[in-house]
Amino acid sequence: MVSSSHEAMHRIFQKDPGVFGRTFRTLGLSFPEPVGVALMPTDLTETEPLERRVDTLLHMETADGGGYLLAVESQSTKSAHKPPSWCYYASYLHAKYRLPVELVVTCQDEATARWASGPFKVGLDPWPLITMRPLVLGPHNVPVVATEEEVARDVPLAVFSAITHAKSPDIADILERLAAGLKAVDDETATVFTEFTELGLGKFPAADIWRRMMTLPLSYFRSETSMRLRREGREEGLSEGRVQKAVEDVLRILERRGIEVSEPVRQRVEACRDLGQLDAWFDRALVVSTAEELFEGEPAGPTAP
Repeated sequence: MVSSSHEAMHRIFQKDPGVFGRTFRTLGLSFPEPVGVALMPTDLTETEPLERRVDTLLHMETADGGGYLLAVESQSTKSAHKPPSWCYYASYLHAKYRLPVELVVTCQDEATARWASGPFKVGLDPWPLITMRPLVLGPHNVPVVATEEEVARDVPLAVFSAITHAKSPDIADILERLAAGLKAVDDETATVFTEFTELGLGKFPAADIWRRMMTLPLSYFRSETSMRLRREGREEGLSEGRVQKAVEDVLRILERRGIEVSEPVRQRVEACRDLGQLDAWFDRALVVSTAEELFEGEPAGPTAP
């Protein structure tokens, strides 16, 4: 029950809303001068359920036995409605669990990521009641995994990095490194993270590139064929048998992906004796939509030895 002294103070503010601004001006804070006041219900209990769900909530246990809560949200665009929800999440979780709370916001767009970094304020500028500053992970601060070895050392981080950089112009190369790096893990783990990657890429064009890559069995990215072309693809003087095998590899990828290979394309690939060129076509065969795209930017006709 509110005491009489508290009741009196509340009524002062109700009677003369200007006293709010005048009082705080004495403390050096300048708030906007109110021109009216409306008495609002003081009961903040919600009589109807209002569903509020954070994307992911984790209890991170620490060595001292305390721990903290980590709320994770994904944000694709700027939204004026999200910061108030984030403030609610943090306040509710802290009040319910009595643990420190951190909010991580993941973005695939740099402009959205910088917006999500805040700070967002609840209250008036001279003295914000709450200042919300989420931890943001996006293309501006998540590094690109540069090598297959880095993928193998930390597959989850590599997958997160690839998803974060889904809009990068270099996404095909990033995904190719990811696919090749999955050779270092067992098939079950690789399958799980393959699916995570597809889900994370969503409706971006990168998802189509990944799906086309994954029409090849994962074991193919582990195969000696793939490694041999990268290791020996530009060496000269290799036997005709190796050249023929490289030709077969390029055509096999296209066929396994269900891409129609016209007779002119087949003849041009079969006529090539340059392992370096076959290496380049091998890489392109993983992502092209048509067989003819293998030769984009190149002069017409077979490649001479």
